[in-house]
Formats: sequence, structure tokens, C-alpha cells
Amino acid sequence: MPCILRQNTLLVQTKYSFRIVFLICHSFESEHFVMAGDNQRILFIVSQPFFQWRGSPIRVGFDVQALAELGYTVDLLVPPFGDDRVVPGVCVHRVRHIPWVRSLPIGPSFPKLLFDCLLYLRARALLRQHDFAVLHGVEDAGAICALLAKRAKAKFVFEKHSDPRSYRNGFVRNVLMGVYAFVERRMIRSADAVIGTGPELAKYAAQVCPDKLVVEIADIPSSLEGSTPETAALARQRFVQKTTDILITYVGSFAVYQGIDLLFESISFVCASSPDARFLIIGGDPAQIAKRKQALEAAGCADRVYFAGLISPDALPAVLAGSDILLSPRIAGANTPLKILDYLKACRPIVATENAANRQILDEATAVFASPDPQSYAAAILRLIGDAALRQKLSAGGQSLIDTKYNFVNFKQELFAIYRQWREE
Repeated sequence: MPCILRQNTLLVQTKYSFRIVFLICHSFESEHFVMAGDNQRILFIVSQPFFQWRGSPIRVGFDVQALAELGYTVDLLVPPFGDDRVVPGVCVHRVRHIPWVRSLPIGPSFPKLLFDCLLYLRARALLRQHDFAVLHGVEDAGAICALLAKRAKAKFVFEKHSDPRSYRNGFVRNVLMGVYAFVERRMIRSADAVIGTGPELAKYAAQVCPDKLVVEIADIPSSLEGSTPETAALARQRFVQKTTDILITYVGSFAVYQGIDLLFESISFVCASSPDARFLIIGGDPAQIAKRKQALEAAGCADRVYFAGLISPDALPAVLAGSDILLSPRIAGANTPLKILDYLKACRPIVATENAANRQILDEATAVFASPDPQSYAAAILRLIGDAALRQKLSAGGQSLIDTKYNFVNFKQELFAIYRQWREE
């Protein structure tokens, strides 16, 4: 009974929240906006923290940097969370804090919905102050752009980073994701252009609205910084005890769709079979890390796993280059894990789960694939531990992909291809 009451309460909260959004978004219908006249100014709206070490904020950083380098003036509107990051040509606007909300989870949520309301009101204020040629919205912030773009006579670009199905987890969460999927389809239909960060996301948008301009602009590695043999060696020394140790590294959040349970369940199998295996886990918050440490202690392998917490994107290349094996245990979603691009840039072999998200970029020239169960995934890791020649072969496979496709030069050119059609309007 308590579980049912809790679910009903959350459903009422969600329903009430959407009513609030509806009232706010339609309470100023007669208000006059400054009409777009500056074809070089962009209002870029994001409901994720900026800057923060995770996929969407990293991608947004490259978006606004590329647009600024292309000559646009960018106003970036974001929640109050995240580190300050200076991007030349970009003015960051943060909405106020909500006292009882201290962080924003990954994916749509009730707190994010509240901040969407604040972002909407702040966007209206900015539209009264400036002319904008384009409103560019990422994920749920696209709804704000959809509501405001026509009345401001600005173009609307919707950028899709993820598949709502990735975040399904429990009855209430599934209901919320179903509502978001419906809203997302409306955003796609009202946009002047849609950007998908992977082929499956772009394909889905094209199916929703076949006559829409839909473009795939792939992610790129999370930092433009590189590594050297010296910086890689120094990074490696922090995490290994012997020269014979095999350093196996995971990068990413502890979200369910990342395959985090699969990862930790496979660790005990690997440690039982290989005395040289050492695991490095990059990501997670203190509470999540503490929970995993307890489980590892119970399994008797806590001393073989090092938790580094968050490492800045610019420091990450050296750590990855100093590792021997890199892990992508993703179990859900259609968007490509950003970590894969960092892995390819590091030129290190990858153990990936057999699914569409990993297969969008990886193949047998760059990775060993495994079924998404702990024994199979552990067996793939053990295969690479025991085969130095295979590790070397796979390491060489990633560099050409980075050089020819997944780089900032191509990223900027593909983004400009969308924007230049409106530049002279």
C-alpha cells in the first residue's frame, strides 16, 4: 500500500507540474517580443548543468564554441548548476536556484521541469532585450524554443541527445518518459531543423516528420587536448602497483542504462581469474561510490578497484592512454556513448556490449564484443588480458576514425551547414 500511495503522489505531482508549465507558457500571449533582425545572434537553451563532466554539457560546450568561432554571438541560457567556463563569444545566463533542489539528475525529471519554467521566463526576458535569429534547444529545452520561436520570428533548431527509452525505470518513471516522448515528437514537428547526435536518433526524428531537415552531427571526444607518452606514463603510475598490472578503465555515470550493474558484477569474475587485473572507475558521486565499495568488499575484491571520481575532460586523455583496456558496458539506448570517442582517441582496445549503441561506431577492428551478462563480459575482458597482440591490433584501429570523422573541424563544418541557410535571410 505505501508503494501505491507513493506512486499516486508522484503521478499527481507530475500532472500538476505540467499544468503549471501550461499556465506559465500561455500567461503572456499578447506580450510583444523584439523581432529577430540580427542574423548573427543565437539563443541557446539547455536544461542540463553547464559546465559539468557528462555527455550533454560537454557536447553543448562544443556547440557554442563552434558557433562562436563561426562568427555568431551566442547567449547560452542554463540552470544554476555547474562550473563556470569561459567560452570566447559566448555569454552565459543562469537562472536562479530553487532552494530545495541541489542537483539535476540525468534525463527528464520533476526538478528539471521546474527549472524549465524558470528557463522559459528568462528566455522571454532575453527576447525582449535582443534580436535573435535562431533559438537552439537541447532535449527538453527544445519545448521552450518551440513555444517562443514563432512569436519571436526566429528559427528553431532542436538537438536530440538521447532516447527516452534509456531512462525507463519503474512505473512512475515510465509514465514520465511516455509524456516526454509525446512532447518530443511535437518539438520535432515544430522545428526548422533537427540535429541527432547519432544515426538512430536522426533516423527516429526523420520518421516522426519525414519532410523535416534532419541532420546527424556525431559527437567528438570530450576534450581537444591530447596526451603524450610521458603524461600517459605519469597518469598510469597513480593507479597500478606493478609493471605487470593490467589497468582496465571505465568512464561514465552510474546510470542504469550505462550497464553499471553489469560492470561491477563482472569485476569479481575477472579478479578471480586474473591476479594482474586492476580496475579504474572514473565517474559517480560519493554516495554511489560508497555503495559500490561496500559490494566489492563483500565480494573480496575491493583492493583491486580504484575510484577516481570525476576527472576533468582535459586530464582524461592521459589517463585513458595510460590504461590497457577500456570498457563500454552500455545496455540500453540508441545514442552512442561519448566515452567511446575518448577511448578511440586514446588508441586503446575496448570491451563493448553487443548492442546498437556501441555498434554505431565500433566494430571488430576496434573492440571485442560480449553479451550483456556478467560472465560473458568478464570473459571478453579476460580474453584481452591474456592476448597482448590482440590488444595492440585493436589499439591501432581507432586513430583513423578520429582523424577522418570524429573531430572538431568536421563538427564545426556540419553545424555551419545548418546555420548558413538562414544567415542571409
